[in-house]
Amino acid sequence: MSQPVVSVPSASGKAVDGRPGIRLSRRSPQWMLNQLPVGMLGSDFFVRFVSLFQDLGTGLLEDADNIDYLADVSVAPDAMVRWLGSWIGMNSLDPSLPDDLQRRIVDGSAQTLAWRGTVTGLRRFLELTTGGPAEVVDGGGVWREGDAPTDTAWVRMSVDSTGWLLEADFVELVRDEIPAHVRAELWVQDRRVWSSGGEVASQLEAASATSSSRALPIAPTPDEEQTGPDGQSARPQENP
Repeated sequence: MSQPVVSVPSASGKAVDGRPGIRLSRRSPQWMLNQLPVGMLGSDFFVRFVSLFQDLGTGLLEDADNIDYLADVSVAPDAMVRWLGSWIGMNSLDPSLPDDLQRRIVDGSAQTLAWRGTVTGLRRFLELTTGGPAEVVDGGGVWREGDAPTDTAWVRMSVDSTGWLLEADFVELVRDEIPAHVRAELWVQDRRVWSSGGEVASQLEAASATSSSRALPIAPTPDEEQTGPDGQSARPQENP
């Protein structure tokens, strides 16, 4: 993670921040007045009039100077950090978390984005969100031709806690990191809190129950038509 900018003024009018290779120019407070001809500086009214535009311009220039740092989570405002996190799917970042933790989560999530869907990326993501160790075991590997097992699309994740997240929110985040074709299990210590296989089975059972409840009644065939005591049809006769 990059370090916050620390500018140190010097006699030459330059300022050097704490990061090597970065050199910043410090703008003079009278930068606009200093560009005027010497004869105009003798008019008090003209100096005060130009100073109005100088103050407005200073604010605009300072905003422009800070554009490069708005995307730097180490120095960006807190609200900007959370907004940057939303670009990479960190929509559930809690504003009540400590400022340094929010910045670490967004920065770490951006670094693991390129590894998304892999064991390495999943382990880093779990360690980042829980703040502790994580274990990820999957069915992938390298085998000789014909020796590969029939089922390799599975993964088992184990963590000590859900960190700063509620369990339900933690599960939702993890679900987004799992490839769609992979069966997954999530364990918190010795307790399984989520299984994609069980989720699919529940969905199939619910769909089956819904289909059964919506079955339409079948009309009786002519052979099954009810008759009265005298052998005549029990169906009401229509008046001619």
